[in-house]
Amino acid sequence: MVEVSPLEPRSGQPAIRHVRAALERGLHVITANKGPVAFARSRLLALARRRGVGFLHEGAVMDGIPVFNLVERCLPGARVTGFRGVLNATTTRILARLEEGADAEQALREARAAGIVEADPGFDLDGWDAAVKGCALAAALMQARVRPDRIPRRGIRGLDPRRVAAARRHERRIRLVVEARRDGRGRAALRVAPRELPLDDVLASAPSDGVLVLETDLAGQLAIWQGRGGVDQTAYALLSDLLAVAGVGWRPPRG
Repeated sequence: MVEVSPLEPRSGQPAIRHVRAALERGLHVITANKGPVAFARSRLLALARRRGVGFLHEGAVMDGIPVFNLVERCLPGARVTGFRGVLNATTTRILARLEEGADAEQALREARAAGIVEADPGFDLDGWDAAVKGCALAAALMQARVRPDRIPRRGIRGLDPRRVAAARRHERRIRLVVEARRDGRGRAALRVAPRELPLDDVLASAPSDGVLVLETDLAGQLAIWQGRGGVDQTAYALLSDLLAVAGVGWRPPRG
């Protein structure tokens, strides 16, 4: 089953029910929906293992960029201790256009025409999409259970365009940043907020729809940079997962 229903950021439903029902019937499941990964990844993986099938979700974060597969397959023995990233393409493009003097409504229309805006654009503007992606990464890369509705979250709605332009004049950029760290008790703490970044910060690099910096105990820092993403790249992520479950590289899922 290929599951691509719209995001519901407060519960991950009905996508979680869709995935669970398919796994219980012994079907491989591929999804580009970040909700099941953020809210129920460990439970769904356990169910997939019992049924001997796969639960794959490479398209859930950063379109077709292999984020989950990179850690799963290329960093054996390494532990992800934190990350910071610019993960919402809609807000990134809006902020980039504000730097150029466009107004927010015009920038949102352009992003919608590119096919990257959530069904409810408020999920992008209010930081929900970034929060759910952050929780999905925390679940998959840090084995953490963090609910998107329980983390500090601030989007770009109402951000003064003059502040964006002023930051650019001072050789800085504002981006919506997701950050995750382990606290003193080893638990993952996440937050989402606009940050003013120096131009030499990889998160501020342009033109880019998304950047993710992983912090690991053995491999140090790793940066994943994405150019302009869109529906084609998400479709590729689904295709790559489909090829995997067809026998080209799929392995039983780990916890």
